[in-house]
Order: sequence, then C-alpha cells, then structure tokens
Amino acid sequence: MEFPKVSLQDWEQLVKKQLKTDDIDSILIKENLENIVVKAYYNNNTPKAEKLPRIEESTHLVAKYNDFLEEDAYAFLIDKDVKVAEKTLFFTNPELANLATVETNQYVSLVDVFSKDANIDEALAQSLLNNNFKRNIGVDVSVYQNAGASLVQQLAIALAKAKDLVEKFGSEILEKLSFRFAIGHQYFLEIAKIRAFKYLFNQLSKEYGLNLFPYIFAETSFRNKANNDEENNLIRSTLELSAAMIGGADAVFANDFKIKNQTKLSEELSFKQMIVLAYESIINVFEDATSGSYMIEDVTRQLSEQAWTLFLDFENKGGFAENIKNGAIQKMIFEQATKEQTWVEEGKIKLIGVNLYPKLELTKQVSDLYNDNEIKAVRWAEMFE
Repeated sequence: MEFPKVSLQDWEQLVKKQLKTDDIDSILIKENLENIVVKAYYNNNTPKAEKLPRIEESTHLVAKYNDFLEEDAYAFLIDKDVKVAEKTLFFTNPELANLATVETNQYVSLVDVFSKDANIDEALAQSLLNNNFKRNIGVDVSVYQNAGASLVQQLAIALAKAKDLVEKFGSEILEKLSFRFAIGHQYFLEIAKIRAFKYLFNQLSKEYGLNLFPYIFAETSFRNKANNDEENNLIRSTLELSAAMIGGADAVFANDFKIKNQTKLSEELSFKQMIVLAYESIINVFEDATSGSYMIEDVTRQLSEQAWTLFLDFENKGGFAENIKNGAIQKMIFEQATKEQTWVEEGKIKLIGVNLYPKLELTKQVSDLYNDNEIKAVRWAEMFE
C-alpha cells in the first residue's frame, strides 16, 4: 500500500485549519530567556552530526552512601571514606584528597579547587593530582545553574574554568577533570546542554592536539523546587534525571526532593527515581539517544556557538578568575537570574502549587533575593515562602 505524498505546504494548511489560525508560530513557539530559537517544526535540512560518546559505558546511578543501598546503586556519593568493593565513589570533601588506600582508581573527585575569589588552591589541587583517582579534580558548574545562570553562561563558565586549570597545570589536566552540572526545568534544552558541552570540551581539547570528551556528573536542580510542594518536586526531579541520562551524562544524582525535614524515606525515594528510569525505561544505556533529532541537533548547535563566543569573550578579558575578580560574571548571572525571577513573579514561568494551583502570595521582591556582586543559589519559590 502506498501513502499519498504530502508536501510541506499541504501539511501547513492542515495545521492552520486545525489550530484555527494563520500564524502557527504564535501558538506553537514558546518564548524563552535563553536566546535560543526553537522552531514550531523542523525538516531534514538540519546537518546531521556525529554521535557524542560517554566516558562510562552506561550512566551510573549515584546514591548518597547508605549500606542498605549497596546492592542497588551503581555508585555512591560519599563525604567520608568508606570501603565498598566494585563501586565508583564520588566525593566533594577536600579532606579526602589524600585517601590512604591502594584502590583509589574507583574514586571520582568532584572537589572544585577554585576558591570563592576564584584563586586556584594549588596545594589542594596537587594533593588530588598525586592520587590515582579515576578523575582527580572537579569543575563545579551546578552552583551557577542554581544561582540563575543561563545555559550558555553555564557552558562558557565550565570551559573557562577548565582553561584556567590548563594554564596552571598543563593540557594533561583535561583528562583528569570531572564536570558537575545541575539540570533544570527546560527538558529538551537541558538534553542539548549536556550534548553541547561534549562538543565544546572536545573542541577545547583539540586546541591542544587532543581529542577528549568530558566526564559529566549531573544532579537535580534546587532552583525550581519548593518547600511546601514536595510531590511536585519529585516529578520535576524525575524529568531532570531523565534529561541527564538521555543527554549522555556519565553519572546522575538525585538531590533529596524535600527541601526541609529530609528523612531516610525521602532520600530512598529520591534515589529510586533513577532506578525506575534505568530499569523500566532503560534510558541510561543508550549512547547519544537524541542524535539525529532535528530539534535537539539544532538547539545543540545554537548553544555550542553562543557558549564558545562567550568563552572567547572571557578569555579576551583574562579568563575565568579575572572575570570573577572584576565582577563581570556575577553581574552577568545577576541580570539573567533577576529576569528569570521576574518571569516567575509574572507567571510566565509556571510552578504548579507555587504561582499556579494554588497561587501563593508574594512575600519577597526580586531585589530581596539577589545581589549583583554575589553568586548564590536561589530557589524561585523563595519569593512566595
């Protein structure tokens, strides 16, 4: 049986009829603050890109260490040394820089060696580098997402921090880095963010004659979570974990869906979101699952191009540390974050149970939450709490 060929013009006419409009874009295209163009529909004119590999064979499901999860978790996030055979162990505690164990190659350091004033703690970095860790130094990008930085800003900052480390320790440091990203509410754009960083890091490595891809640890965001809306927090974080796995993160971690009054049960439920996604949907095993998607490829390209341009701007002005010291990055994030918070206040960004169903009364103004010379985590819901 042969189906009749339908031209793009025929399809557009049918859509206009069904939507009862002559302007498809006004209904199907949603405004965003990312300066990213998302079309109403795509065709096969988008150039096909190569697949983007992970470092790990499948995405690790990371749990906060608890002995009763040893059978279920692929890996653990630890704050003190524990002996767990055949598990990857992630840590953020600088005190673990000198682990007294032979099997250090199971450890991934997420310790960021940049201080608040953006100076590199060389002693700490050297202690980390002296170990046979799977990855030695962390580059924390999650703090910028939780502070309200745009996707492009997060990507450019990650590159700029990596470049500063190269300048201090040489290009061989690139193989020893792990990148910690927070995944926000913009599902498809967050998938593209992870993919874009793989392109960008690979491009940076090629500047030094290498061909590397980044090790990415992705966690759920705090920015779109609310104190009094725990069940919706759980749904939001499940979508974030899904985006991280589909985007190709090497490891994912679910922060507790409860902002306050966290319990062993809430911690276990947070982890089991990943178990359901991995064991019932099997989305953690596919390599670059969205490769070939016209929309994802196009958004990935836009993010990559804009982030590389911003990264070069940072470099022309002295690099990451210099742009922190002169306040440029703080001001840039402040402008983005306050604009985003205003959208929450106006209802353009909808948080079910916060500014929509039921709608809570404002208790704080945007100006109460942000400071243009400080990078700090702010949840959208704080202005209603």
